[in-house]
Amino acid sequence: MQEINYSRRQFLGASALGAVAGISALANPARAAAEAVGIKPADLPDLTIKEVKVYELDRRRMPGPPSIMTGSARGKGVVGALYGGRMKVASIVTNSGIEGTYLLEDRYFHTNWSNLGWLEYAKNTCVGRSVIDLQLITSQWVPERRRLGQSSYASAIDCCLWDILGQAVGLPIYEILGAYRHRVMAYASTQHHATLEEFVDEVKTCKAQGFKAYKIHPPSPNGGHDYKLDIAVAKAVREAVGPDFTLMIDPVGVYSREEAVKVGQAIQDLGYIFYEDPLPTKDIEGLVELRQKLTVPLHMGEFLGSIYEYPEYLRRGATDAVRFIVDNVGGITGGMKLARMAECFEMECAPHNWGNVYYHAVHFHCELAMPNNRWFEMTVPLGSSDLAFIKDKFRIDSEGYVNAPTKPGLGYEIDRDALDKFTVSIDR
Repeated sequence: MQEINYSRRQFLGASALGAVAGISALANPARAAAEAVGIKPADLPDLTIKEVKVYELDRRRMPGPPSIMTGSARGKGVVGALYGGRMKVASIVTNSGIEGTYLLEDRYFHTNWSNLGWLEYAKNTCVGRSVIDLQLITSQWVPERRRLGQSSYASAIDCCLWDILGQAVGLPIYEILGAYRHRVMAYASTQHHATLEEFVDEVKTCKAQGFKAYKIHPPSPNGGHDYKLDIAVAKAVREAVGPDFTLMIDPVGVYSREEAVKVGQAIQDLGYIFYEDPLPTKDIEGLVELRQKLTVPLHMGEFLGSIYEYPEYLRRGATDAVRFIVDNVGGITGGMKLARMAECFEMECAPHNWGNVYYHAVHFHCELAMPNNRWFEMTVPLGSSDLAFIKDKFRIDSEGYVNAPTKPGLGYEIDRDALDKFTVSIDR
């Protein structure tokens, strides 16, 4: 894990709030935002929510590779938020004119998850209330929600409200949460390519581009899986980059227990540094057994549907690191709660980033604000995470890091002319 050395001035300054501020930001986001710039909460702009709307964009008008927009054969979800060729962007606007946005999924890979009714829910829940009430608006702390799993509606609302808070005080979200670092080392995270040769060619390209690590999402022959082919891919990729390059693998929960052991033994002999979601998430017994049989660390959690589902996995030793998708756990707020939970168990937290610029952004802010994170998951090929209506792009620097955004809120600015060009309707 990289070391961060702050000067005394940096430590006391607004841009380095520290761990205490990070905890208080979850308890009272608006107060933390105000204190970050040395003002009182009463001096914030009027953060009363006056409008909720959804931009419907025609994806077919947008340039860019379609593969990243249609998910994968192994359940990565409808990553481009496509509704029959339409992309939907959630928008919450305050009386002071500040707009927070986030991409709306149609349905993600989890049984209690759909955003089809988001607009009506968000209008009923948010209009007339203040962004200062962020926790009250999105909290899951009622028995019915804890029992059923996190509402997906709350996740998009939460991300929009954090975007507004950052813009209100002129800071990127991670600085309100409590900046721990200002850059994160990236690993290249693949599509599910069809052949071994595609992975070998790509890992060579990624290494030449400056990536220091590479994660394999193995092939899905005929919509299924072949663990022997996955082992062959893992071996070929290792041979292509040599013994010192960092490698990981994520089969997305498709193996049987026996298959998971065989693949795990192969990759640990090859020096892979983690094994993500080898078994279905609900197979806690299998995960515990697998962890006892292997030395390569297990990473899991991104398909859990609530922050309240994680403790059993941690207590029983079913994982070595905690993963999450903000859409599944209540947004940035839920993600940071899980990061703190993992830290209390002395575990690494490794958020899922795979997807486009919005998904990169929300998880990146969490990573920048937590001490127990090592990696940024960068979707490859480079540029496949870009959105034509977002000005800023995710790229690695010469040392293989992704540097923190400097713009306020989510930090990745909307190109209003482009948004207007691709918008076919605005639902209110």
